[in-house]
Amino acid sequence: MNSIDTRARAVVVSAAVLHSAAETLKEYDEFLRAGRSALVAGCPDPRSAEEIPSSNLNGFDVRQWAERHLADAEDARRRLRRAAARATLPVRTAACVAMAAVRAARLTPRERANLILLVAGNNLSLAHHAAAVLEYNRDVRTVRARHLLDCLDTDTVGAVSEAVGAHAEGWTVGSASASGTTALIQGVRLIEAGFTEHCLVVAPATDLSPVEIAALRLSGALAAVGDATPEAACRPFDADRSGFAYGCGAAAVVLEAPREHSRAHAPAPLGYVLGHGQYLDGRRGTAPDVEGQCTAMRLALASARLAPENIDYVNAHGTGSVLGDEVESRALHTVFGDSESPWTNSTKGLIGHCLSAAGLLEAVATLLQLNGGYCHASPWLRRPVRPGPRFTGREPALLPLRTAMSNSFAFSGINSSVVLGRATGKKHS
Repeated sequence: MNSIDTRARAVVVSAAVLHSAAETLKEYDEFLRAGRSALVAGCPDPRSAEEIPSSNLNGFDVRQWAERHLADAEDARRRLRRAAARATLPVRTAACVAMAAVRAARLTPRERANLILLVAGNNLSLAHHAAAVLEYNRDVRTVRARHLLDCLDTDTVGAVSEAVGAHAEGWTVGSASASGTTALIQGVRLIEAGFTEHCLVVAPATDLSPVEIAALRLSGALAAVGDATPEAACRPFDADRSGFAYGCGAAAVVLEAPREHSRAHAPAPLGYVLGHGQYLDGRRGTAPDVEGQCTAMRLALASARLAPENIDYVNAHGTGSVLGDEVESRALHTVFGDSESPWTNSTKGLIGHCLSAAGLLEAVATLLQLNGGYCHASPWLRRPVRPGPRFTGREPALLPLRTAMSNSFAFSGINSSVVLGRATGKKHS
């Protein structure tokens, strides 16, 4: 029987990730510890010669993934291929991480059937839509009936539920770049309210088209390779930052009610969600707001019944954008102050900004660091944007950690924060 942190609002039973940097939690942990970058130079629009730093999952194949990770599970391979092999990239990635997380959670068939499914994100398959329109303009006969599914984000709900055998409730939670965190929060709320004992939260990869890439470039949000190497082009919280790197990745977690984690077949928990906070700036636009971010963080602290000094580590939203990092660094300083402020880094500097999946990928990264007793390096942070936050440098910070905060902020004034706790009994290596 596993001991449970009595402060837990929900137990994180299992997790899975999919990124060019890692396909397993072990690989993800090793990648973070090493402080490497998964960013490479790419040209997403063949009509443009400008390269951008990015990480991608081009050519990702469900069948090959299944052979690597489900070699001893023919029934699971068959269900996964049937549900997602011919789907869009977001659906393919979602089905794979969902399958991995559910299997790791050791749920019984009945527990799987009673899962509530939350899919993080909206407008997930923009590259597919753009390609379909171009093909239609060239030849109307290229339209396929399955486009009726491919054009809807809810296709992810159907494919994941078929792959893992979930039959309770399911829907999408769209909050732009905060989707992964807000979906996690909604899952915790469903468990707290007693609607379910288990919740599967899935954050698919977001597949942008050249149109969105061009708009982000014109807005100044995207980093360019320029004179830097691709891996050094995205520099969260550095005075010389120039924008974010487009990342492509997916993640999934299984949440469980604390009272349920005494089940005999339950694996050791990865950690706990101790608190959460959300706040809207109350306006349209892309500009971040210090007060909105501060409020979300303070609501998460209040929900966890913790003071700022109880937080050992912050996984910041930190995209590398000129305005965004300045605003978040001010918000962090306002909430945590100068004295004994928590260690801070941004996983986006290593894996890129994975958009609607970012919050969940970073929550998993936060749990791995809590359990491993380290804060991953910020290898290209040379001149911090401001004094106050205690940023990691070129080497990881090795120290005992108990609690952490993970931030996700999005266009349209959406601010969200979660407080996570280290798994009970975990010993730092």
